[in-house]
Amino acid sequence: MASTFALRVVAILRRIPPGRVTTYGAIAAMAGRPGAARAVGTIMRLAREPGLPYHRVIAAGGRVGGYGSNPHLKPALLRAEGHVIRGPRLVGFAASFWRIDAEGTEEQARRQKAAGRRQNRKPTPRRRA
Repeated sequence: MASTFALRVVAILRRIPPGRVTTYGAIAAMAGRPGAARAVGTIMRLAREPGLPYHRVIAAGGRVGGYGSNPHLKPALLRAEGHVIRGPRLVGFAASFWRIDAEGTEEQARRQKAAGRRQNRKPTPRRRA
């Protein structure tokens, strides 16, 4: 029987949208156990549930890493979703990063909404000294 933490990890994994990536550490934090990145990797390795977007989970700092017995598959799947891989890293990692906050909402959507509000603001006139 899977632990509550393992069930949370798999549930979060299911929510990662195409074209976005997250890290093992971010999933651990979202599942309630910050610092348990290695445990997330183990859970994913043992899950063997078809259809889960395992390839969308990468190492901290945008390092793509391997994918089981086929190290070329993960970069190929990420490229197919529009990502650029240069060397061992995903280019534009910060822009592609996905996580949910404590309320279960997507943090990226909230940031984009806030950025849109900033862009629509009228410029504030500068005061002369």
